[in-house]
Amino acid sequence: MFPSFFFALRQAAVPVSLKEYLTLLEAMQRDVPEHDIEHFYYVARAILVKDERHLDRFDRVFGEVFKGLEREEGAGADAIEANIPDEWLRKLAEKILTDEEKAQIEALGGWDKLMETLKQRLEEQQGRHQGGSKWIGTAGTSPFGAYGYNPEGVRIGQHESRHRRAVKVWDKRDFRDLDGDVDLGTRNIKIALRRLRKFARHGAAEILDLPGTVRATADNAGWLDLQLERERHNAVKVLLFLDVGGSMDDHVRICAELFSAAKTEFKHLEWYYFHNCVYERVWKENARRWDAPISTAEVLHTYGPDYRLVFVGDAAMSPYEIVQPGGSVEHWNDESGEVWMRRLLAQWPKAAWLNPTPRQYWDHTPSTRMLRQILEDRQEDRMYPLTLSGLEAAMKQLSR
Repeated sequence: MFPSFFFALRQAAVPVSLKEYLTLLEAMQRDVPEHDIEHFYYVARAILVKDERHLDRFDRVFGEVFKGLEREEGAGADAIEANIPDEWLRKLAEKILTDEEKAQIEALGGWDKLMETLKQRLEEQQGRHQGGSKWIGTAGTSPFGAYGYNPEGVRIGQHESRHRRAVKVWDKRDFRDLDGDVDLGTRNIKIALRRLRKFARHGAAEILDLPGTVRATADNAGWLDLQLERERHNAVKVLLFLDVGGSMDDHVRICAELFSAAKTEFKHLEWYYFHNCVYERVWKENARRWDAPISTAEVLHTYGPDYRLVFVGDAAMSPYEIVQPGGSVEHWNDESGEVWMRRLLAQWPKAAWLNPTPRQYWDHTPSTRMLRQILEDRQEDRMYPLTLSGLEAAMKQLSR
């Protein structure tokens, strides 16, 4: 099994050396993982992965190679002894509602009322609560808590989104950077991006100019006269803003392919991550987004108006995140997302939004309709589906 793990990592372009593989075997001989699959995962990752960009590929290979490893070989149904963690048992009580029951649950009635009620509940509540429709708890219909349902609420202490109805998330969440070295399943994305090209010659004259050499040699009575020219580069400058986390987890693969293609096609490419909507700060590395944020105002003053602005995101969020100060799902923003969006569009008027969600679902999401109106330029819709035809249309619009 270990040799197949090693070769699978190499096949997935994770640069694992033989020395590192032998180090892992030595760790196993010394029982460092203590016969625990989770401990083994962290030990193997620490030894075999040297660059955080390869963590995603390592996780995929690990999941494929060691799938089902915890099951005891030869254990029959009568031999199973369950030691079920407490959190698993608590999840059994998650609220599962029908569509009719969901329709009967009412929201509190707006952003201000929601925040005021949350503050009041925090002051009044004394202990844990499960079920019910009022207190901060689990498996109920209260607007506050985890593993329940409410059409508009604050998610607290839940591992991941289920209904995507929260207007604020009171947890610290970790996102991962997109893998810029993903091998594309098709070259069509690169071909579509090539529509956005503006060639210029820079640097030293090192490329042979064959037609010029022929002409110069003929003019020189047959004596060879080499003519050199500068290499051509795509002079288009692109500023890429990538939405990550939450509902964008469903679109990681296509976004990674786009990101990889963009890094190949555009010499002048700068990128930043955001979540749902752009606010006063963005970041370059998801692992350090809380420790090393970058001021959006600084980005506005760093790059000139000759850059093309491209957003990538599903535009699916609470409307409060766009129009309401403090409406960000993860922090308290002093200015609304719409204010920052309009600042970005004023600085870089050549802009487009690429949406991985199919176009037929856009009108069902209020936030998507709102962002399309903000992006609208001279009655031209600048949101495009993240498909080949959508990419081509976006690149054509940006190249005007």
